[in-house]
Amino acid sequence: MTIAFLNGEYMPLSEAKISPMDRGFLFGDGIYEVIPTYSGKAVGFKGHTSRMSQGLDAIEITNPYSGDEWQTILSSLIEKNKVFIESGNIGVYFHVSRGTDTKRFHAYPKNIAPTVFGFAFEIAPPQPTAKTDAKPFKVALQQDKRWQRCHIKSTSLLGNVMHYQAGVDAGVNETILYNSEGMITEASSCNVFMVKDGCISTPPLNHELLPGITRAIAIEAFKQAGLVVTETWFSKDDLLAADEVWLTSSSKEVAPVVEVEGKKIGSGEVGDIWEKAISAYHAYKFQA
Repeated sequence: MTIAFLNGEYMPLSEAKISPMDRGFLFGDGIYEVIPTYSGKAVGFKGHTSRMSQGLDAIEITNPYSGDEWQTILSSLIEKNKVFIESGNIGVYFHVSRGTDTKRFHAYPKNIAPTVFGFAFEIAPPQPTAKTDAKPFKVALQQDKRWQRCHIKSTSLLGNVMHYQAGVDAGVNETILYNSEGMITEASSCNVFMVKDGCISTPPLNHELLPGITRAIAIEAFKQAGLVVTETWFSKDDLLAADEVWLTSSSKEVAPVVEVEGKKIGSGEVGDIWEKAISAYHAYKFQA
């Protein structure tokens, strides 16, 4: 059984308990992050903790720890869980809710301490750099039915869960989303990139999509490798006509998509630009 962190203490995950009056349980009133680590080295730690702080500020929860304190908790969870996760590919989940109140009331309560929870789990190994070794993804395509604050990494994930489940029901790996104007925003748990005529594009950041840390690392990595990257809107039709489509997330890194809504993307095989992109990502990811 892996070791978890709860409100300042480390314990077996099975022993970590919260009150049913916790607002994270009652309202999804909280923020979370998932930080990937490989052989003890974290990817995008500063980006993840900065986004967490921004999310906590946005919903008016005081960040309970400094950056150094979050780093100590992360390092401790990795060290304590090495024996359980021998591959060394460890994801660390952090969850901060507003805390436990004495009553169920929609307005923010005053003078309660946030609930802080963290646990470690095994993640997939880094993406291979050869396209022949890559696991290609197939995805569904749906109009986004979630709330309009998608830039906040809230624990209120019912909309994302429903979209992801639609992909599971369709027998594919993910669901890419588009807005009311038919423009691609993101996927249910990933950011989206496409390639057309050698140019890499991803939707610009706004309230309709999450500012993914892997997305940011990837963009910088691609630029440093001399690849052409633009942050611009593209439509469903543009996506279906793309030469390549990729998904980015902490656990998937840069994942190639070969089929969208039953239609082959490009040749239907993992593309040449992806090979350059994933090599660039691996070369840069620990510098972020």
